[in-house]
Amino acid sequence: MLAGLLVAGSALAPMASASPAPLYKNPHASTSARVNDLLKRMSLDDKIGQMTQAERGAVTPDQAAALKLGSLLSGGGSVPASNTPNGWADMVDSYQKAAVSTPLGIPTLYGVDAVHGHNNVYGATIFPHNIGLGAANNPRLVEKIGRATALEVAGTGPQWDFSPCVCVARDDRWGRTYESFGESPRDAIVNASAITGLQGRRLGEKPGSVLATAKHYIGDGGTTNGVDQGDTEISERELRQIHLPPFREAIDRGVGSVMISFSSFQGVRMHAQKYLITDVLKKELRFRGLVISDYNAINQIDGKEGFTPEEVRLSVNAGIDMFMVPWDAPQFLSYLKAEVEAGRVSRDRIDDANRRILAEKFELGLFEHPYTDRSLQKTFGGKQHRELARQAVRESQVLLKNDGVLPLAKKDNKIFVAGKNANDIGNQAGGWTLTWQGQSGPVIPGTTILDGLKSGAGKGTTVTYDRAGNGIDKSYQVAVAVVGETPYAEGQGDRPNGFGLDAEDLATIAKLKASGVPVVVVTVSGRPLDIAAQLPGFDGLVAAWLPGSEGAGVADVLYGDYNPTGKLTFSWPASAAQEPVNVGDGKKALYPYGYGLRYRR
Repeated sequence: MLAGLLVAGSALAPMASASPAPLYKNPHASTSARVNDLLKRMSLDDKIGQMTQAERGAVTPDQAAALKLGSLLSGGGSVPASNTPNGWADMVDSYQKAAVSTPLGIPTLYGVDAVHGHNNVYGATIFPHNIGLGAANNPRLVEKIGRATALEVAGTGPQWDFSPCVCVARDDRWGRTYESFGESPRDAIVNASAITGLQGRRLGEKPGSVLATAKHYIGDGGTTNGVDQGDTEISERELRQIHLPPFREAIDRGVGSVMISFSSFQGVRMHAQKYLITDVLKKELRFRGLVISDYNAINQIDGKEGFTPEEVRLSVNAGIDMFMVPWDAPQFLSYLKAEVEAGRVSRDRIDDANRRILAEKFELGLFEHPYTDRSLQKTFGGKQHRELARQAVRESQVLLKNDGVLPLAKKDNKIFVAGKNANDIGNQAGGWTLTWQGQSGPVIPGTTILDGLKSGAGKGTTVTYDRAGNGIDKSYQVAVAVVGETPYAEGQGDRPNGFGLDAEDLATIAKLKASGVPVVVVTVSGRPLDIAAQLPGFDGLVAAWLPGSEGAGVADVLYGDYNPTGKLTFSWPASAAQEPVNVGDGKKALYPYGYGLRYRR
């Protein structure tokens, strides 16, 4: 009998000693229960690691895991050796594999700036920038674009998009004007539908839900003189009336993250503004998601290079939960740990940050499905997404002047096309396209405006192109000059000294006008341009903004295949000297907010 008991005991022993899986690994438990369970198991090093985000170019997967980093990012132009969907998925999965192989197995969050499509990846669908989508005034369309972008992002690995920008741009000299839906808070409010597109009706909704980011909190579009990363020197009342409402809407839509602005409010850098981050955003607006810093932004709190222990302490205590310290993660970890151990940053503040970060990871389903769903790649840059982008281009065109020259006849016409932006897909895509600042030239697949004019031409119509306008004569029935800006992003895009047409544009238009042929001017730009002096010489004027990869959508409007519906969400200034000019300020714009013509049928 004793022997039998021993045998029975030996058979039961393994079952008795087996420990149940931790609660945080149970997908059926509530998010709060999972967060609480995981927090109890985390060391201080684990927690400060979760609060840290590094650039992929700064750490290998093994180094990121050793540092216990909570997040990685690709800045503008930071791409794997193979800039393809599979190349991206392999890269992101390598970081994820290292993360989930750590003792606690906390997956990483990989973030990208997919601000007009998955714009870092070659072959992605590149949608119009927000200035064009604002003119389209179609929130459902913007939601569909968010959805398409999410599918292209998720299929390549990242789970976090630093988009949409819900800033309210109040000065066209600002280099980020094109990232704004318009100068009125309403423009950003209605187009916060992008968040629903990116995340789904709830975060983690399959397939292809990615964490959205409302940015940049707060007042980045209201800086004095439109200076990027400048000072928003307005009253708190105006800040709340103009710049806060889009963030309230984003929170109502369940946005998972908010990014803090580089700019200052009343002389204090936003990254040190505890009142606005903790008291207003988290408490008053009841934001439950995670707050992330901007790129190296805590460095700027004291106005000196690099960041100090004091800047780390100020920004953590202000309420920032995750820190984008792309090249200095080890230094940040060291400083933050020392601040906590010295009692200058409370452990409760560290736990609050971790609760927010971990909750988003659980809601995204990363613990159950950490790796890329490569089946989503079938949508990447595909026909359906490109047709959606072309429709967005059509709807974003604003017809500003038409002396009977538009729409262009498709049959039996002789059209001369000129201008530096007629056949340059890089120029029409603008900044944040493959690289941070963007670049001219045939950098992405798609159609140029010239391609669209040629392919849309009907029987008996010829389309001739010369960039400088050479070769035009009176035999042509119409000339189309596609002019405007070349790519830029923040900083390099500021225009304190004016934003008119450049010498090449003016020479091209003058050459076309000298032929005696009617001239249609199409502006490709990230803001309204100072063209009042030249306007009397234009027979037609269309604002095409930055249409992205599907330039044929511009031609659809020029030919009248789509009757323009776009309306200005920026007051078009009578001159650059008039800036800032906004709806309701009593200034007489060249073309007022809400302006936009249609073709008479």
